[in-house]
Amino acid sequence: MSPKTNGRKISRGQALRAQKQAVSDANRIANQYLDASAKSTDKSKRSKPVDDGSRLKIIGLGGFDGAGSKNMLVIEYQNDAIIIDCGHDLGVDLPGINYGIADTTYLDSIKNKLRGFVISHGHLDHIGALPHILPKYNVPVYGSRFTIGRVEEIFENFGIPMPDGFELKTVIMNEATHERLKLGGFFVELIRVTHAIPGSTAIVVDTPVGRLINTGDFRLDPNPLDHEKTDVERLEELGREGVLVLMSESTNAEQLGRTPSESTIEKSFIDIMDRAPGRIFVAIFSTNVNRIQMIVNAAVHHNRKVALDGRSMISTLEMSVRNGFMKIPKGTFIPIASVPNVKDDQVVVVCTGGQGEPNSALVRMSMGDHKHIQLKEQDTVILSSKPIPETGNDALVGAMVDDLMRKGVHVFRHETYELDGAGPLHVSGHGRLDEAADMINMVKPKFFIPIWGPYRYKKRHIDVAVQQGIARANCINPENGQIISITKDKMVIDGDVPHGTILVDQTGAIVSTIVVKDRVLLAEEGVVAVVLTIDKKSGQLLTSPDIISRGFIYMKENEELMTALRNELRRAVTQRFKRVDLDRFKAELKDYITHFLYEQTQRSPIVIPVVNVIGGRPEKQGTVTATTGEPQPQKTPEEIALEQQRRFAQMRQRLLNQDARVD
Repeated sequence: MSPKTNGRKISRGQALRAQKQAVSDANRIANQYLDASAKSTDKSKRSKPVDDGSRLKIIGLGGFDGAGSKNMLVIEYQNDAIIIDCGHDLGVDLPGINYGIADTTYLDSIKNKLRGFVISHGHLDHIGALPHILPKYNVPVYGSRFTIGRVEEIFENFGIPMPDGFELKTVIMNEATHERLKLGGFFVELIRVTHAIPGSTAIVVDTPVGRLINTGDFRLDPNPLDHEKTDVERLEELGREGVLVLMSESTNAEQLGRTPSESTIEKSFIDIMDRAPGRIFVAIFSTNVNRIQMIVNAAVHHNRKVALDGRSMISTLEMSVRNGFMKIPKGTFIPIASVPNVKDDQVVVVCTGGQGEPNSALVRMSMGDHKHIQLKEQDTVILSSKPIPETGNDALVGAMVDDLMRKGVHVFRHETYELDGAGPLHVSGHGRLDEAADMINMVKPKFFIPIWGPYRYKKRHIDVAVQQGIARANCINPENGQIISITKDKMVIDGDVPHGTILVDQTGAIVSTIVVKDRVLLAEEGVVAVVLTIDKKSGQLLTSPDIISRGFIYMKENEELMTALRNELRRAVTQRFKRVDLDRFKAELKDYITHFLYEQTQRSPIVIPVVNVIGGRPEKQGTVTATTGEPQPQKTPEEIALEQQRRFAQMRQRLLNQDARVD
């Protein structure tokens, strides 16, 4: 079969190649997030239990490929293993996908070795995957008081019930007293570091091979808002005692100098509140408790009430107040529903949405969809954050700012604070290159591994380590899944383990990569379903071909094309149905439709041919022979038409999962 042309000379092979290219493009996008079973890992490079007794293993299951990623690594020695961090990926941009988590196939293989999860701090890229992963192993979670509070919070708010028999077991460690706990053959200690969330820590692991330090996320702020500076003295002490391996975060490894102190932005907020004529809305990460405390203090100083908006904002601050990390004067907070009843110059709203997240509080306000707040001229919005690197949030923030400005709202952003005549509104929670160098000099490790960043950032970080005197041969820029094998004298890449990404939708359910590939292809090319009802005996169509198009073309504006397709389908049925078996006919029909549509439109939608074969013509007046051979009462033409209409409607619903509709 070959379709009639309309002047274009396009072969069947060209059409099929175009379809394969569309599928290949969808695969390429989705393949960035394959799970372990779908990755073609070379088994010859897998870990081998040769001379394993004296080797320490460090394996990144996530976080070695980007900032804000699914940070998670394994430290393993003989019969013991611990997990450091267990986050989800903030930057997955696929249809219907909320985030990605690390594939734990390898953890399943060492399940009996696991002694616990040790968490550096409470950001979601370090704890977000725990509700998915921890119940499979049911070992304790260790962390600072605030971090454990955050872990308990995300389990309380997780939308899917935990498995029967699972009980969250947590252990609070005191980072101020240098408490050391024994986990199997390891001793673990937390060290206070400054970051954008309270309770942030570096993690020290003393192993039989030597001492490891994982910095967590950190900056060396000389004057943090909570006055809890990085414990430089303890880090220097550990350096004097001897450190085998330093694993240091690389988020800002392409930025020169030092990250400014958080205290530099306090005056900026006070100045804006001094001159803002109406309501003030501050969008900020809900976990940046110290900065929220600063905003609350400034609001109280200006005799303004404070309202919180956003589920995560309210949940995190409730936990912070309950655990003593925030101090709120009585009568300061009011419900968000009460804001319209308060004078404009007497209220500050602290809300989520600084990253332009869909359905966040500020985004809903900017679109006019908020239940209680309608923005107006004289309102002031402060974005006290910057888009997270590597996540693509820049476009979301830009669209939100456009909507805010259309409403006449004055928007203050850190990126434009000089243009706005304001002071800085945000500082990073991550140190820059000078601070990275300081960390290396304090710890003085023998081996250096940059972590938590894309390859290019980690390469820059290695350059800094070499400048500080570490031999380049003693530095490794690892990829996810690679086994870093360490002895007292040597560090090498020694194969890899199964690794990958598990995709999670908005409900918390796991989504197959195959489903995601179909979604990407549907989003790019659309789908065309063709329903043919054919008489088995005669091989002729009983009804006109039924065509359903979604995301491909608008059929009412392309009636000529649809008529031509129906005519070609009639010709195809006449020529081929009686000559080949049904499966072969369906395969030929799919290729035929693909060829015809590509020839006419230069596009390759997903094609779904549905062939409904009806058995037998009437043998005699008053009866018809069904596929069972049983005589059946003959139906009137009206009954047949109604039955076919009902059957086609049901078929459409199954195909498209939507209300039946004839285009």
